[in-house]
Amino acid sequence: MEISLGLWIVIIVGGFVGISSSLYVVVSLFATLGYKIYRKCKYGISLFN
Repeated sequence: MEISLGLWIVIIVGGFVGISSSLYVVVSLFATLGYKIYRKCKYGISLFN
């Protein structure tokens, strides 16, 4: 069974969108935690604000 070119494009684009959205969530999670820890150390602000 041969997969058509259009289906390959949909598979590749869907995979790229899934990977990029997952990477965005992971990077933003660590960036937010890092920023909160930085504010806690420098200014004494609560981590929950």
